[in-house]
Amino acid sequence: MSLPALTDNGLRQCLRIATGGTLGLFICKLMDWDNGSFFAVYPMLLLGLTPVINAHVIRQFLAQALLACLEVLVIYGLFGDRPLLIVPLVFVSFFWRFRLMAQGPLFMFGALGCVFLSMQLHFASYPETHLYDLVTSNLVAATQTVLIAWLMFYLFPDVEPRPAPKPVAKDLPSQRHEALLGASIATLSFMLFQTFDLRDSLSAQIASILVLFPMHWNGIRFAGRIRALGTLLGCVVGMSLQLVLFDHYDVLPLVTLLYWIATFCCARLHTREGAQGVGFGALTTIAIVFGQYLTPSQDMMFSLAYRLSSVCVAVFITLLAVFALHRFFNRFAAIRHMSHER
Repeated sequence: MSLPALTDNGLRQCLRIATGGTLGLFICKLMDWDNGSFFAVYPMLLLGLTPVINAHVIRQFLAQALLACLEVLVIYGLFGDRPLLIVPLVFVSFFWRFRLMAQGPLFMFGALGCVFLSMQLHFASYPETHLYDLVTSNLVAATQTVLIAWLMFYLFPDVEPRPAPKPVAKDLPSQRHEALLGASIATLSFMLFQTFDLRDSLSAQIASILVLFPMHWNGIRFAGRIRALGTLLGCVVGMSLQLVLFDHYDVLPLVTLLYWIATFCCARLHTREGAQGVGFGALTTIAIVFGQYLTPSQDMMFSLAYRLSSVCVAVFITLLAVFALHRFFNRFAAIRHMSHER
């Protein structure tokens, strides 16, 4: 499929994504902070999902970061030894976020919250994780990401105003359908990853959340294929960087330069696609791998191969579950999606 040419605004967005994402990783590795995936992924999410920055976007970003921390502290601080009680609490946490996404005006608030919550639940579920260190890393990463985003929009502003996105009209049954579908699949993903003790599969768990953002079966089945292709591209790029770096992980300027080049190329693809496509999947994959596994003691080749296979399996299982629930929900008029009528 042919993609449109890169516009001046698109070039500025590429520079913002690549430079902002690289700056987040650089600061994290320079300061030797824990939970490096937060610091590497959050700039990619904020700069990749929104081509404009304003107070409304920043409020949504910071509010969800704080709220996700509070929910994780409550869920695991009070009920960490009661897994049967944690599941309904997780479902409720995801449900109201997906309901906000289905309604539209606060889509960014709900979408970012789903990713924040999923990442923290993934780490907090293991006994060796210190909850206060986890939420502190999340809040520091969120605050740093906001500062980086403001800096990037100051250094690389758009050359012309962008048109406002058109709201999508949805009837009430469709909103219920999307909220129930998203919350059910997100909770199922959480349960499966905890049941099988997949602590090194953060990429796969995030992929199972990101593919739900189209909010309905027709969009999710396309997003699943795109997400798998994006992960494949990210893994190929990561392996290429691994070959170039070899064992020079401690040379941070070299890592930074290569990371910027790789993310710029993926950001260019993402900007030309104009949506959460292959480029965005590659960006988040590279950010997770380099943020979490870029150390001399880690075998990144194995990590990348494991990441690719786990994402493909996670996306496949997610699509099967989405299809089954979509067909089941459409049997009831109160939660039937309007695409079913077309």
